[in-house]
Amino acid sequence: MDDDRHERLVALRRDLHRHPEPAWREFYTTSRIVDELERIGVDDLRLGPEMLDGDARMAVPDDAEIAEWHERAREAGAREDVLERTAGGFTGALATLDRGDGPTVALRVDIDGLPITESDETTHVPADSGFRSTNEGYMHACGHDAHAAFGVGVLEAVAESEFEGTFHVLFQPAEEVIGGGKAVAESGVLDDVDRLLAVHVGLDHPTGEVVAGVDGFLAVRQFEVTFTGESAHAGASPGSGRDAVQALATAVQNLHAIRRHEDGATRVNTGVVEGGTATNIVPESARIEGEVRGETTHLKEYMSDRADTVVENAAAMHDCESRITTTAEAPSAESDDELADVVADVAAGVAGVDSILQRDDLGGSEDATYLMNRVQEHGGLASYVGIGTDHPGGHHTPTFDVDERSLAIGVEVLAGAVGHCW
Repeated sequence: MDDDRHERLVALRRDLHRHPEPAWREFYTTSRIVDELERIGVDDLRLGPEMLDGDARMAVPDDAEIAEWHERAREAGAREDVLERTAGGFTGALATLDRGDGPTVALRVDIDGLPITESDETTHVPADSGFRSTNEGYMHACGHDAHAAFGVGVLEAVAESEFEGTFHVLFQPAEEVIGGGKAVAESGVLDDVDRLLAVHVGLDHPTGEVVAGVDGFLAVRQFEVTFTGESAHAGASPGSGRDAVQALATAVQNLHAIRRHEDGATRVNTGVVEGGTATNIVPESARIEGEVRGETTHLKEYMSDRADTVVENAAAMHDCESRITTTAEAPSAESDDELADVVADVAAGVAGVDSILQRDDLGGSEDATYLMNRVQEHGGLASYVGIGTDHPGGHHTPTFDVDERSLAIGVEVLAGAVGHCW
């Protein structure tokens, strides 16, 4: 990659890093991506409702919050035409190059940020170099700013190559809440794809290391539980109340006591627990936000069924009602050997790559699995690629950052794989 192109990608990545936006509110991000796509020139460009099944979106915030971020993006300089096309939180973009007869290849990158306050220490490069988040309380703490830069860089490289066929780049919203992948998959816009690559930077792999095929995706279900009882005076008439917090406490204890399964790894976590209003009132309401995961979709379903049973019985034990709602979920997936082999072969010839792993486990969850499964179910191949980067803080921490040398490596590996994956 020449210096000018690398500098453009660095500048784009830093601009996106300054303007992190959470799931379904990536208005400024989408606008900047559209700027770059129009600069390069594409044959088709879809935004929002043109690439998403609106009924399949998950973890969508309320209208007021979407409107707040919509206006915030306008104030930051987002284009009015893009704001209009993405209104209501229908963010993201799908860019297409049509280069005649040949395979249909797609690259998926995600674009949303996280609700984390970024470090302002001078040892943190974004703070010291002037591109720390301007959306206080939010940051790109998982590298999705670099992912968007990958997408733009690969699209430009393929546009200038001798690639024959159709090439899509999907800039997917709402990965961090496991909310966007299903909406893209069920829209059908990638049903003609023969080969799909998805990518993530870092994952505890150093700059110069490439993972050709990532597996070990934990299928996940995120849920919210509300317990409803009846308030009463805690001193004068405690027996006439129905304590929702007791139901919550029973549920939390027993969710974490769900028996593990012999077929593979399982997880459970109650990340938010809250309820009650005052020390002298028997609590009439309480809530949990939690999740279960499994090494396979089957194991996730096992955990999910057990969690529902625990919640229902905890409520009944304390004469309360419960309502459990799935807020987001994603299946497991596996990378195809044939496509991972192509990535590994290409990576061996890329400057800056000094280590190639054929396989590694993610150990977490990802909604790219919806897209991988969809392509595989339609007869195509899919692989999830890891591009290593030295990051001083772990993923989802205030000090996370990306070694910008990895931008050129990622673009060269991915663009090369697009040209050779048939």
